[in-house]
Amino acid sequence: MDKHITAPITKETSKSLHSGDYVYITGTIYTARDAAHKRMYDILAEGGDLPIDIKDQVIYYMGPSPAREGRPIGSAGPTTASRMDKYAPQLLDLGLGAMIGKGKRSPEVIDAIIRNGCVYFAAVGGAGALLSKCIVNSEVIAYDDLGTEAIRKLTVENFPVIVVIDSEGNNLYETAIKEYCTEQ
Repeated sequence: MDKHITAPITKETSKSLHSGDYVYITGTIYTARDAAHKRMYDILAEGGDLPIDIKDQVIYYMGPSPAREGRPIGSAGPTTASRMDKYAPQLLDLGLGAMIGKGKRSPEVIDAIIRNGCVYFAAVGGAGALLSKCIVNSEVIAYDDLGTEAIRKLTVENFPVIVVIDSEGNNLYETAIKEYCTEQ
């Protein structure tokens, strides 16, 4: 089922999404990859504050290529989400509403998704140039020294994703395999 939602994402919105839903996100999302996640993790361990209010936000695991003339961002495809698995449960427990990436998540992340009523979306890998057309603004807001891994605030319109793990823990990567195997 196709759904259109606005980011940031409320718990009510998260709970309305189901594994396998096609979703189009409009609003504000943030980017953060490995280095930014490690820095946030270290700041929290020292008792500091995150550079963004994480509550209900969406983090897109992406590091863009340079923007072409007249565009706010270059190619903007997802990176492998499992590289953030060490950090994701803590951010989810602090109120993160959703994550966008590609690939499977660890049991610890899935438990945190369920515990916090959040959602994990997948964006199509290899479609970064197409995905960038849904990004209407991009602004580095933290960790500029990390280059492409800096935290960016993105304004997106109808950004296409698929619900992989919903707030109840239903996992498209598992259910799709089961369905495929029974149809053979």
